Amino acid sequence: MLEIIRDVGTAPEQRFILGEYTRALEEELARSLGAADVVACGSGTSGLVLALTALGVGPGDEVVVPAFGCAPLAASVVHLGARPVFADIDPWTMVADPADAARRVTPRTKALMPAHMFSVMADMPAFTALAREHGVRLMEDSAVAQGGVLRGKAAGLWGEAGVYSFVQVKTFGMPGEGGVVVTRDAEIGRRVRMLRNHGQDGRRRFVHHMIGHNSRFDEIQAAFQLRRLPGLAGRLERRAAIAAYYTERFAPLVERGVVPPPRGREGRCFYVYTLLADQRDALRGYLSERGVGTHVYYPLPLPRQSAFAPFTEPGGRWPHAERASKRILSLPVHPHLTDAQVEFVADTVCDFARRGAGTPGRRL
Repeated sequence: MLEIIRDVGTAPEQRFILGEYTRALEEELARSLGAADVVACGSGTSGLVLALTALGVGPGDEVVVPAFGCAPLAASVVHLGARPVFADIDPWTMVADPADAARRVTPRTKALMPAHMFSVMADMPAFTALAREHGVRLMEDSAVAQGGVLRGKAAGLWGEAGVYSFVQVKTFGMPGEGGVVVTRDAEIGRRVRMLRNHGQDGRRRFVHHMIGHNSRFDEIQAAFQLRRLPGLAGRLERRAAIAAYYTERFAPLVERGVVPPPRGREGRCFYVYTLLADQRDALRGYLSERGVGTHVYYPLPLPRQSAFAPFTEPGGRWPHAERASKRILSLPVHPHLTDAQVEFVADTVCDFARRGAGTPGRRL
């Protein structure tokens, strides 16, 4: 990082945003994905806002989003004056259920925005068919899914536009905020590129073609990501191997109330490894006592969050999302774990499931 700061700071261009490193990162990602365009922006969240704007979402529109997930799913819609409409999720994979989403489509629906969650991509073939059937736009929240591939197509390229987040904890995380919009439509890329920089097209400064935003990418971060990009495939492979080991170990525990995600690599992304546990809080405490950190993504469904209550219909129910919020638990899956640490995590979960919260044992 210190070398990069010096390189950027002493370069003849003297440019700290949207310079040569940002262009190189965009081009390299577009090439590796086979995308029409990749546009670096200030965060994955701002990428959602930019892409939805480019798709024409605005006041009075509705966008169908999952009832379970990260707040930006709904907040990005609200920021545009549109209304998020919450669809329930699949009870096992925890991604949006296309059948329930179909029931939420109305004449005011402008777009569908499924999201990939934890280690499973959404059913994008079904959402593609649904968008085509109703003549609505398809936006893909692929913020956590960089590296995921379904039927030979990368996460982010199933929808008309998608996003990746580069915030620290993501699979291509960096020491700061940032992300990209990815698209197979060059015109959408052109519009997002203007929107991220106050509506300017890059040919002439201070000439504004649309009302835009300040969502520009940092050159130091771009140089940092370029340096790390060649190792991304290896880090993703390590995450996938850890997840596969966990799933193999946990598969026999289903009858004991611990349910791992589906097996396999197809349509998978390994941002976090999340299982379902009937005694989630007890399991979390058992792991914590033995030195294993865990996390709960997310403690409440989005329509049960006070921020989004004004956008929910009276008496609305999302039973699968509500049950998931009480059972989910994410385990360590980052690529720097040793084999011994991975085995210890798996052993500890298995011990809990088979014996319950027993006496304290060895610590990680």
